This record gives sequence, C-alpha cells and structure tokens, in this order.
Amino acid sequence: MKMDAELLHSPVLGLAEEEEVDMTDWNLPLAFMKKRHTEKIEGYKALAQSWRMKDRMKTVSVALVLCLNVGVDPPDVVKTSPCARLECWIDPLSMSPQKALETIGANLQKQYENWQPRARYKQSLDPTVDEVKKLCTSLRRNAKEERVLFHYNGHGVPRPTVNGEIWVFNKNYTQYIPLSVYDLQTWMGSPSIFVYDCSNAGIIVKSFKQFALQREQELEVAAINPNHPLAQMPLPPSMKNCIQLAACDASELLPMNPDLPADLFTSCLTTPIKIALRWFCMQKSAKLVPGVTLDLIEKIPGRLNDRRTPLGELNWIFTAITDTIAWNVLPRDLFQKLFRQDLLVASLFRNFLLAERIMRSYNCTPISSPRLPPTYMHAMWQAWDLAVDICLSQLPTIIEEGTAFRHSPFFAEQLTAFQVWLSMGVENRNPPEQLPIVLQVLLSQVHRLRALDLLGRFLDLGPWAVSLALSVGIFPYVLKLLQSSARELRPLLVFIWAKILAVDSSCQADLVKDNGHKYFLSVLADPYMPAEHRTMAVFILAVIVNNYNTGQEACLQGNLIAICLEQLNDTHPLLRQWVAICLGRIWQNYDSARWCGVRDSAHEKLYSLLSDSIPEVRCAAVFALGTFVGNSAERTDHSTTIDHNVAMMLAQLINDGSPIVRKELVVALSHLVVQYESNFCTVALQFMEEEKNYAVPSPANSTETGNITPSRDSPAIPRLRSVNSYTNLRAATTARTLNKSLQNLNLNEEGGPAAFSPGNLSTSSSASSTLGSPDNDEYLLSFETIDKMRRVSSYSSLNSLIGVSFNSVYTQIWRVLLHLAADPFPDVSDLAMKVLNSIAYKATMNARTQRILDSGSLTQSAPASPTSKGTLIHQAGGSPPMPGASSSSLTNEVPKPPVRDGPPARPPYTPTLGGQAPHSQQFPRTRKMFDKGPDQTAEDGDETAVHRSFVSLSLQTGLCDWSAKYFAQPVMKIPEEHDMESQVRKDREWRFLRNARVRRQSHRITQRGVTRLDDQIFINRNPGVPSVVKFHPFNPCIAVADKDSICFWDWEKGERLDYFYNGNPRYTRITAMEYLNGHDCSLLLTATDDGALRIWKNFADQRNPEMVTAWQGLSDMLPTTRGLARRVSIYLDRSKQGGAGMVVDWEQETGLLMTSGDVRVIRIWDTEREMKVQDIPTGADSCVTSLSCDPQRSLVAAGLGDGSVRVYDRRMGPNECRVMTYREHGAWVVKAHLQKEPEGHIISVSVNGDVRFFDPRMSESVNTLQTVKGLTALDIHPQANLFACGSMNQFIAVHNSNGDVISNIKYYDGFMGQRIGAISCLAFHPFWPHLAVGSNDYYMSIYSAEKRLR
Repeated sequence: MKMDAELLHSPVLGLAEEEEVDMTDWNLPLAFMKKRHTEKIEGYKALAQSWRMKDRMKTVSVALVLCLNVGVDPPDVVKTSPCARLECWIDPLSMSPQKALETIGANLQKQYENWQPRARYKQSLDPTVDEVKKLCTSLRRNAKEERVLFHYNGHGVPRPTVNGEIWVFNKNYTQYIPLSVYDLQTWMGSPSIFVYDCSNAGIIVKSFKQFALQREQELEVAAINPNHPLAQMPLPPSMKNCIQLAACDASELLPMNPDLPADLFTSCLTTPIKIALRWFCMQKSAKLVPGVTLDLIEKIPGRLNDRRTPLGELNWIFTAITDTIAWNVLPRDLFQKLFRQDLLVASLFRNFLLAERIMRSYNCTPISSPRLPPTYMHAMWQAWDLAVDICLSQLPTIIEEGTAFRHSPFFAEQLTAFQVWLSMGVENRNPPEQLPIVLQVLLSQVHRLRALDLLGRFLDLGPWAVSLALSVGIFPYVLKLLQSSARELRPLLVFIWAKILAVDSSCQADLVKDNGHKYFLSVLADPYMPAEHRTMAVFILAVIVNNYNTGQEACLQGNLIAICLEQLNDTHPLLRQWVAICLGRIWQNYDSARWCGVRDSAHEKLYSLLSDSIPEVRCAAVFALGTFVGNSAERTDHSTTIDHNVAMMLAQLINDGSPIVRKELVVALSHLVVQYESNFCTVALQFMEEEKNYAVPSPANSTETGNITPSRDSPAIPRLRSVNSYTNLRAATTARTLNKSLQNLNLNEEGGPAAFSPGNLSTSSSASSTLGSPDNDEYLLSFETIDKMRRVSSYSSLNSLIGVSFNSVYTQIWRVLLHLAADPFPDVSDLAMKVLNSIAYKATMNARTQRILDSGSLTQSAPASPTSKGTLIHQAGGSPPMPGASSSSLTNEVPKPPVRDGPPARPPYTPTLGGQAPHSQQFPRTRKMFDKGPDQTAEDGDETAVHRSFVSLSLQTGLCDWSAKYFAQPVMKIPEEHDMESQVRKDREWRFLRNARVRRQSHRITQRGVTRLDDQIFINRNPGVPSVVKFHPFNPCIAVADKDSICFWDWEKGERLDYFYNGNPRYTRITAMEYLNGHDCSLLLTATDDGALRIWKNFADQRNPEMVTAWQGLSDMLPTTRGLARRVSIYLDRSKQGGAGMVVDWEQETGLLMTSGDVRVIRIWDTEREMKVQDIPTGADSCVTSLSCDPQRSLVAAGLGDGSVRVYDRRMGPNECRVMTYREHGAWVVKAHLQKEPEGHIISVSVNGDVRFFDPRMSESVNTLQTVKGLTALDIHPQANLFACGSMNQFIAVHNSNGDVISNIKYYDGFMGQRIGAISCLAFHPFWPHLAVGSNDYYMSIYSAEKRLR
C-alpha cells in the first residue's frame, strides 16, 4: 500500500508549506555518532616513509683534470675568430702558458670550494695516462665508500672517440694519448660523479654506459664459471651509482661566442650567478633595464653567502627556484637521490638546470646521467628573470649614489601563491609548486613566522601532505628551529611537530638526540600556553617515550611525570586524555619512572579520571594504570599493595557504559594477571573445581525448547541458524571463532527437549573441553563454562573459603574477568576469554604435571598442609561433599600424557582437578610469570613457552594509536556535516524534509479523527514469535524482535528487509526496543532481560548490521530460574510471570536512557558520556513493568508489578524524588504512559483491563475506563487519542479517548479468515494511525484507519 501518494504530490502542498523549515530535527542531538562509534579503533596505517635518506653521502675527494695545452689548439676543432677564450674567468693568453695553466687550476679549485669547502682537491694539469691513474686510485683509496668527483676539461685535446676514449698527453707533450673510459671506471670505482667539459661530450656518457653494462655481463659469466679469471677477484662495485654531467650531446660542439667563457658549462656549474647575470645582460630584453652593462655586473655588492646583500639574495633566490623546478619536474626518488643526498651533487645539479637553460640558447644540449626531464622552459625561470630585473634596476643608484638596497619581493610573493593554493584548492590536485620555497624561508628571520603558519596549514591537509613535506626536506629545518627561543614560534612548531609525529613516529630518536624533547617539556609546563597547544606538546612527548627507552630516560630527567600530573584535571578533555596516555607510556616497562610515579602518588591522582565524563579520557586513565601495574620488575610488599589498590579501583569500571573503556580494562587486568600469575592459577583451579562440583540452578540447563507451539506448527520460514551452542551462534553471526567444544551438548534449539540433568551438563561440558593451547580456538573454558562459573561464584562457598585477605584481590579480579567474558560487546568478551583461558591452561598444565608425577602417592590421605585449601573445599564451604570428590577420584581420571602429533589427537581432558589442587607450596610469591612449575617436566617446556606472549603481547586495544589519528587528520577543515555543500549535509536535509512531511500529513489525518482502525495493510509470518514490535518513526520500516533476533519488514512493500541475531545468551530474551536518532541516522537499541543493552546500525539497508556499542544497563538482573512452564506463561498471563525483563524509555532531546525491570531502581544513563548518571530507588518490592518520561517536566512515571504507578522527579535527591504513588490498580501494570504536553496526564492500565487517567498533581485518578480482562499488551497513540488492547483471548480492541470501542479485530483478512493468535505485543506508529500486532502464532500484522481517510 503506497502511503498517501496523492497527498505527497498534491499541488495543495505548495512551496509555501515546504519552505517552512522544521527546525526541531536540526536541534536534536545525535546519540552514539562519535568517532569512537563510527570508526574501527585502530591506528593510522603508516605510509612507508621514503624521505629519510638511508645513505647520506659526501663527496670527499675531487680530481680536477685540465687538458688545456695553452697556446696549442687541437687538430680536430676549427676555432672562429674571435673566439671564446676565458677558462675559469681567466684569459690564458694574458700570461705565460705554464702560469696560465696553474692559475686556471687554482681558480677552478676555488670555484668548487664555494660549494664543498671540506673536500680534498687534487689538480692534474695536462697529465699523462699514468698520472691520471695514480691520481684516481689514490683518491678512491682515501675516499673508501664515499663519493669522488672527476672533473675533465678537454679544451686542449682532440674530441672523445667513438670507441670510448678521452685524450691526455705523453710525457714530453709531443703526442695525444687516448685514455679508455673503461680504465677510468676501474680506477675511479663507485660511487663517483664525472663532469665532462669538452665537445661531443655525449659520446663519453654513451661509452660509459656500455662499459658499465659489459662489466655486469662479465661478472654474471664469472659467477657461473668458477674458472673464469674474474671469479677469484673481489667484486668491483657496480657503476650504476655513478653520476655524469656532460656539456653537450654526442654530435655537438661547444659554443664559441666571444662574449661567453670557453668553459661555459663549468661556469654554469660552479659560478652560476655570475654567468646567469652576464647571460641576462646579453638578451634583448636587458635593454629594458637602463644603465646596466657587463662591467656594472662585476660590481654587484655583497657576498654569495650573505642573504642581506644583493648578491647573497640573488644566490638565495636562485637556489630556491632551481630546487623548486627540480622538485616539481623530477620523479620523487630521483629528486631525493640527486638533490638531497649529497651537498655537492645537489649544488651541481641545481646549477646544471641553469646550464641547460643557457646552453640550449646556443644550440647545445647538456646531458646528464641519470637523465632529467627538460626544465629549461619551466615557468619559474620567469620568476628568476623578474628577480634579476628588480635587482639590476637598482644597481646604478646603489653604486653611484649609495642608496639602500630594497629586498626582493620574491619570497613574499611565493608565500602568497602558496596561501592561495591552500585556500582555493580542492581535495585531489597536484601538490603546490611552492613547497620547496617555503622550506627555503623557514630559517629566515623575516619570513619564518608566515612560512611556519602556512606550512602548518599545509600539513593539516592529511598524512599525504606530511609525507610530501618530509620528502622536500623540511625535517632538518624544523628540528633546528627547536633551538629558537622565540615565543611566537611555539604554537606553530608544536602544531607542525604533532603533525609530523602522528604520521612518522620514528622521528622520536632525532628529537631526543637533538634535545628537542626539552622544547616540548617547556611548552607543556607553560601555564600561559592555550590548552590545545599543550595537548599537542604532550602528544609529542607521548610519542617520544613510546617504546623508546632513551626517550623515557630523557623525559623522566626532564620531570615529565610531575608536569603531567599537574595537568591531569585540566578542563580540556583531549589534554586530560593525552596526559594520561603519556604517563602510561613513560612507565611502560621502565621501573624508575614507575617508582617516580609512586613517589608522586600518580596512581591516586589518576583515579579521578576513572569517572571522567569523556569515555576516551577514562580509557586513557585505565591504560595508564594498566601499564603502571604491568611492570615486569621484581615486586616488594609495598608495590604489591599498590598493585592491589589499583586493581580494586579498576574493578569498579566493570559496568562502564563504553566498550572501549571495558576493553582497556581487560588489558589492564591482564597485566596484573601476568604479574601475579601463580596466584591467579590458584584461584582459577578453585573456580574450576567449584564449577564442576556445583549443580547450578542455571537457566542454561533447564530444559528448553525453541518453540511454544507444537511441532506440527513449526514455522514456515526456517530460523536463521541451527547451530547448537550460544558460542557458536555468536561465531556464526559475528564471524568469530570461539570454541567448538560444546557441540556435544545437544541443546538443540529447534527440536524437542533434550533431556539431561544438571549434573550431566557440567561433566559433559568439562569433558568436551580438550586441553588445547589457547591459540587454536579450542578454548579450555567455553563461554557456557565461564557463564556458569560467574553464577556459581555468586552463590557458592568461595566467599567464606577464600576469606584470606591475600587471596581476595585475586578472587575479585578473577570474578571481574568472568563478568567481562560475558560482556555483551564481542570485542570485550573475546579479550577476557583470552586472559581467562590462558590462565586456566597454565593452571591445568602445572597441575597435570603434578598429578602425573604424584599419581602413586595420591591414593593416600590428603596432605595436612593448611595452605592446601583445595582439599577442604567442600567441608569448609558448607555444601555437601560430592561422592568421589575426595582424592580417590583423581587417580581414577589421570589422563594419559598427550600424544604429540597435534591437538586433535589429544584425549579429552577434564580441566577441573578434583579436590586436590596442589598450589600454595608449589607457587612461591615471587615466581616469574609463565616459568615452568617447580616439578614441570621438560617435555612441556616448548608448549608453555608460547604462552607468556599469548597473554601479555597479543593483548592491546589500539586505543592510543587510534587517538593519535586525530593529529594526523585535518583539524582546521570544516567537518562534513557543517559543510553546506557536502553529501552528508544534503542527505541530512533530505531526511529532515521527509520527517516534516510525515509529521504534517499524519497530523492532518489524525486531526480529522479516526473512527475505525481495522484495515489490514500488512501481514506476514515472522521467523520467530514476535515479542516486541517497533515502528520506525519516519520510514516504512518496522522492527520485530523474537527471543534473540530481530526481523525488519517494509510494511509498504510487504517484504522482509533483514533478519539478524542480537547476540544475547540462550537463556535471555529481548524485552524492549527503541529507535535512537530516528529522525536522522537511525540506530536500534535492544534490551534483554539479563540487563544488557545493544545498539545496532546498518540494518535494513542491504549492508551487514553492525553492533555500535553494548553495555550492561542493569547489573544485578541475573535472570532467575525459567522452566518450560514459565516460558509458556510469558505470553499467556503477565501476572503469573516471574519478571518484567528490562524496560527502557529514551529521550532524544537530552540523550538520556531510562532503564529498569526486575530490579529495585530506575537507572538513568547519559549516552553522551556513556555513563550512569542516576539511580532512582523505586521504593517498591516488585519489578518495574513500564517506564515513561517527560524531559520538559523532568518526570518519570513507572508502572509496577504490584499494580502501583509511581511518579519520580529526577531533579531531586534519591530519598525525596518519589513525588506520587497511585495504588488504584489491583494487579500488574501493563503500561504507564506519561503524555508529553505541559499538562499531560498519566494513562495506565493493568492486566485486569482497568484504564486510569492520573494528573501528576492530584493524588487520585481523574478518570477510569474498563476494557477487556486478561490484557497482555496495550499501546497508546501519542497523537490520535487512541489506545489499543491485546488480549490472551485472541482479539484486539481499539478504543478512543472516551473509552468507546472503535474496532474489534478477531480474524485475519483473507485466507479463510483464520483466528488471530494470543496477542504477544502491539505498538502504534508514532505519527500515522497504524497499529502493529504480533501474536503467538508467529504472525505480524498491521492495521490502519480506513482508506478514504488516508
């Protein structure tokens, strides 16, 4: 049935009505939509960081080989006249040839020394082959693994040959002698860099590569053939690491323009500014700069390395521009290798970009190996021309009149361009060109503040931006800036470092090495720093001390613990969270920090955070206390006492509302378990013993059948699952592998009753737990066993038994772990199962060995040692001893030692060790965790060694890493939900328009008045007997819960959308459901009668339903005995029923959840804080059967099992909050509803069918109506003044507010008009006049007002 099709599209709904934006939805808070609910709690997947140079290198030796033979031109080059003559800016003809040669050599060395002053320089002027060989081999010998440079100027010898030879001289300069590049490679070795300044230089590069390849092939042959001459020689280094720079291509001659130097290539590489300015003046455009001549250029004031002078500034701009061009054009790894690995190589390659630009203008193509993409047309060269232009235009006045030099606007403009990129761009685009320029100005006093600000905004874009900035080389600069004392840089540097460390935590070592941690300690200790900056500082320190001993020591000396403790109670939650994490990390496995914490009573100061209003902060506090007790150092009595105190404080969080806190709690307690392992083994054995010998009146072992109806009526739709035990159900539905050991229990949910006695159950469950190591899903303690232990421990004699104070802490922590193993949130229970099983395994291993060794002596009487409490377990406890529970039973069941070929071959083994648990004398107090027991046989060694790691290492929650993700992700970006254009926002707008339309149209219908309500618009057979139904307020979806699963139906289309398992244990059932955030992203809350609350998302929309969170809403509701009779009665007569299960009411406006049921309190949970905020005592001896609240008046109305209706004002204290009690009903209240208007009444009804209206201000009812007897369900329509009653006598009556029956429904429509089953539940739609009814015959039907109204 299409809902209101004509109304939806009717022209009456003109734009005017649509435009009235309904603001109610926008103002409603959302529950359970924080990051901790929507994200997986795990760290950021670290990118492989390639920015760190694995092999930083230095060029330590330089060979300058000049073959000039001044005055004699080589035969194969015809020179022009006039011709380029200058070599190293010296005219060789202006002095004697020998003097000229020496001066040129000295000058070339000076030019290189500007770039690398520390290298060893050796000149070889007009050499012979032997001199070159001697020079190269000696330089390589001294350089060892470092780089050597070979500079070759061949202007006075013939051009290189095609065979790969360059030319040198004979002794008396009568001949040119060829020198093979192959030999040169051999002498120079690797790594090397070669510069060739001669015509046809490209030939050398080609030959070099061919020879390098030839070497590789020879080596491969030698490797195969041992007789090869090379096989015995040491491997020569690969020539692949060699870099070559050549002045021109294989077929080109060097330019001979007389205005240029003859060694133009060398000039570009070693005196770039000088040649660049000359070349600029030679261009036509230079005429636009008046008064600038070549002579004037020689007079530019300043030094190259002083940035405040004109020459220094030009040099700085030139460096920035060439670096930027390279970074933007080259592939990243090549850029790293050429521009970041070696200072001299980087300078030469920057200058090579200039050489390419200048020489190409003279038809020469410089060549490099590795090859670079062409850069001579890059746009940044125009910025260079502009900078030169601005500088030169000032020259005449500076030189003639001495006016002041105006600095170039270049850097400011580039920063502006970067700013524009940051503010204008979209997510996916090319990286900003200006990044290397930002790097250049980081250390400049003038620009650094702005540059740091922009860099911070860039890093904030996400981890990719951080990786990019690191690959440009920002790291050493920001590290150096930590030495600055400027206060204005602090916030910026702290932000930048937080971003870097969130992405790459390996920088912790660099920081400590450079004393960088002191900077952040001073920021954290500075009370005038804003909280968010201190938060980043403490995050940085938390990374420095994370698993890094040197960092822990440095920060401990820097007084980190005291500084952190002072800020534990700061108002900024993120700061509190990180202060706690930082403390937890500094004393993790570092005993001196722990003792420093003890002296400052750190653990006691941390206790206050355990009740913090922010779950993440509570979590961090649990983490810190967990590592505090988890130190592996020897224990003194003092530290044991502290550990016990901490443990008992932590145990109070057992029912915290947030699963992340409880997960962290399991890990913290597991540290304690590891620390005091022998004590826990003792406790474990006692509990296992109790469990075995104590027949629990447990719901699990009462006979249960899945269906109430006889088997011939078994459901047409098969149940979702037919797995046997609860654990398997969990495994099947939540894809978890728990134990398979309970399958022989035959608790068949489908079939008839499986008959066995409680006694059988305990033995079969024990026998089936094969003694596997906990690693192979064969858990020793199954879920059922643990659950049973949990209940045993509450009635058993253990309390009196282990009254010794020393043991009681361990017993209580064991109980806490048992409780957590039954946690409704799977991750928590999994972790707790791991810890329990690890200890149980350990205990049985130790005890088993003991038994095998002692089996001979065990038949005699029990040992008299008073410490052996196990022996006295039954006499002391006051429960009757079981026959055969004495020592004799042990001998009867001594198992054979396990066969060693894998777990399946092991015999089933009973982990419960009979009465004789030999412990105390076996486990001295100081025993180390997981060592072998005193008598353990060697053959067990290999097996037990595995388990230390099993508990201690594999248990971590990822909380700290997940919290660190906050710093890696953008913090300045507008969140999607506030971004008007985002998809999230558009979806939300659409949903809110839909909601307004539903409200408007349904209101129009209910205003006309509903006179009948029996038009059946939906019927379907549900997979299980419906126990709760709930309409979604705005979309056509209805949730129907049976005992342990939820089915979703689309009632417009009549189709099933989803059916999934809720995850509650077998002996519990779902008793209430609520939609949270129904107006927006809906979540479904289910409440079960063991007090657990679970919240689901992604249901009914083709995705897999996921549990968002789950917690124990009411802790003391252990379900009481439920036999078959009780099960049937649930649906027949509420008054005979033992309990109401759990009832809830939800307030979307305040985010409060009221819960009650078979308890004596109404507990209020704040979902924002995920904690209990109030317990209102009901003051009655019966259960609460119905709850209704009104947020405006702060009233809560409760209907109770004894027939009373009570009203509470939650603003008042626990003793005076009950403001009214009505005792007019004589029997169980089915429903009490508090109307949500300012003058709203309470409407209540009991199983006897009397409906009463109360005004909360009056002490008696203001109206009474009588309806049907034997009422099982009732609901009240919030808008339409209707109420519907469902009876066990198989009919539904719908009344209006005067009590008149407007519809009586007894038969289904269609198919032979079958009679309706006994009504199990019913519910009205919150807006439409629809009534959903579930009955005992599995059917779920929906009735509505007659068609003409709709």
